[in-house]
Amino acid sequence: MRTIRLTLAYDGANYSGWQVQPDRTSVQQVVEQALWELSGERVKVAASGRTDAGVHALAQVASFNTSLNVPVDAYRWGLVTKLPSDVVVTNAEEVPYGYHARFDAVRKTYRYVIHASRTAIPWLRNYVWWHRGDLDDGAMQQALEVFLGEHDFRCFETQWPNRSSSVRTIYEARWTRTSTWMPWCTEGPLLSGQTLGANGESAISPDRVEGAPFLCLEITANGFLYNMVRAIVGTLVPVGRGRWTVDDIRRILDTGDRSHAGDTAPAQGLYLANVVTVVDLDRIADRLARLEQLREDRADDD
Repeated sequence: MRTIRLTLAYDGANYSGWQVQPDRTSVQQVVEQALWELSGERVKVAASGRTDAGVHALAQVASFNTSLNVPVDAYRWGLVTKLPSDVVVTNAEEVPYGYHARFDAVRKTYRYVIHASRTAIPWLRNYVWWHRGDLDDGAMQQALEVFLGEHDFRCFETQWPNRSSSVRTIYEARWTRTSTWMPWCTEGPLLSGQTLGANGESAISPDRVEGAPFLCLEITANGFLYNMVRAIVGTLVPVGRGRWTVDDIRRILDTGDRSHAGDTAPAQGLYLANVVTVVDLDRIADRLARLEQLREDRADDD
């Protein structure tokens, strides 16, 4: 047996999330279907994180086991012809048998994008959370720093209690502002009759757009609870509006009560940005041994 690791980028707007769902299309479903069409083998693909409906991924890590001798490059480039256009394989590599995208993930980074503006951009409705009016990102950054380190984040989990611990460690978290070149802009030299530069360049370009209406959260942790990032964003936005303070955020975290925190932010602004996994042969061997023991115990019960 072999194990293949894939890195995937996908637009989650048309999917029910990563995990296979009855009567709804998921990213896992289309990836497994594409692998079957490519190789004729039915495999189960595991992901580093089960992104929710409408959530996107820049670098989702997935893995599957195979008994075939298909070259890695054949998976990398062959899947291009089998997957829908909103799911892309950006890398494929063979890793030691028993590697698991979820269990061998040690660090994940999510990005959340808010468009803070009185006017929405309709073409971005599936990719940002449009917030009417500006937000105080300085106050939001101060409040965000309350979450750094190890804490019990149960008040930011949609489904608590869970079967495992709700303690997580956030390593880094920061808000930044950014602008973007907007080809849908209704003002600029091409529309006002102005002359282009000597090289044909327009005065309206990515580094010339005034203002920075996009607020981007980058948050890195050893793991995240269900809807944790979206709940954190929904709790920080009232800080940006001036309704809550840093002390309010500390109090919410200390209570451990989901009802005290803010709303869950919309899914479309969330991106799984990066996943760090480890290939630890001892760790893999230990996991395989435990799985084999579990199979033997089940066989004895039968």
